Amino acid sequence: MNSTPAAVEWAFREQSGKILATLIRFLGDFDKAEEALQDAMATALERWPVDGVPDNPPAWITTVARRKAIDRIRRDQLRVEKYGILGELASSNIDELDMFEEPTASALHDDRLRLIFTCCHPALSVEAQVALTLRTLGGLTVPEIARAFLLPVPTLAQRLVRAKRKIRDARIPYRVPPDHMLPQRIKAVLTVVYLIFNEGYTATSGADLVRRPLCRNAISLGRVICEIMPDEPEAIGLLALMLLHDSRRDARVGSKGELIILEDQDRERWDQAQISEGRILVKRALLMRRPGPYQIQAAITALHAEASLPAETNWLEIEGLYATLAKMNPSPVVELNRAVAAAMSRGIQQGLNLMDQISELGDYHLFHSARADLLRRSGKNSEAAIAYLRALELAENQTEVDYLRLRLREVSQAD
Repeated sequence: MNSTPAAVEWAFREQSGKILATLIRFLGDFDKAEEALQDAMATALERWPVDGVPDNPPAWITTVARRKAIDRIRRDQLRVEKYGILGELASSNIDELDMFEEPTASALHDDRLRLIFTCCHPALSVEAQVALTLRTLGGLTVPEIARAFLLPVPTLAQRLVRAKRKIRDARIPYRVPPDHMLPQRIKAVLTVVYLIFNEGYTATSGADLVRRPLCRNAISLGRVICEIMPDEPEAIGLLALMLLHDSRRDARVGSKGELIILEDQDRERWDQAQISEGRILVKRALLMRRPGPYQIQAAITALHAEASLPAETNWLEIEGLYATLAKMNPSPVVELNRAVAAAMSRGIQQGLNLMDQISELGDYHLFHSARADLLRRSGKNSEAAIAYLRALELAENQTEVDYLRLRLREVSQAD
């Protein structure tokens, strides 16, 4: 990190989830924790240029945020006492907060897991569960989450406000639920972890294609969930899926930061240890005979990992797995992936025909990018150029934008 603002931005974007989880445990309130974190970030911008960036920025911010929160609570207590009003703040255990110690790595895991299950309480809608956990634990911004949900930013922001208010008013406990309640809560938890990983694997916006800390956080959370629910095949399937995707991280971007698509990647750069672990987990999950969407997606990704060369990819089996996935979890994105697999296994025109039947993805840049690629492969360069232009209008990640521009120039010059 070459500058103080960069150090603060890194701490906020990549470490805020851990810090917030710890603060929420001590304060018992999302808004108070977020206010304390914002105060600490502002203090960092003031102090770090003078004192230098600390050796452990997240620990420094956590400590300062804790002190800011204590100061705020004490001021509120004095105000309450001054007017003779008894309230929630007057009963706050300030002594306990003063005994705060820097959390260990194990404690951080516990705090994040508590926070996930708090956010995924059944009293909240599934959409609110996912959005709140992504915002607090995943460190995603409101626009990033809104894009993931295909919602206007104000709508998503209001949803977050209502979710936090519901947790406060309903006094939803900050804890991992008992074993008998875990199955009914796991679906939303897995959705959250998957969306965190997806944002890390292909960032919705910004200069970098991959946000590796988010991928690591998601995989770490996936491991913890598998530890507490070792007989849940979908948790195992999700962990396998993330490991198999993440195994390609070093091959997805070139030396100049350019995007390298799957078929052009140097497969010797794939992480074989992660591939091996992922494949073992896929088999373990499927042997439980309770297949689910994450297990099927992991099986698809495993087939890609098994191919030493792009031409050796078993596209026909991949198409069949996407058909199975479409029955389990109907989605236009699944149908898009199925169309691509059909194009590779049964011919380009078959894939284009299937894409023409998908009407819900007009504002999804990857739909237009995939369609443009098939048109390019079939020699329909003019049509491909139109599709690439539409994808460019919708793409927000700079690495993807650069790739689409390159492809657009290629098809334009071919004519």
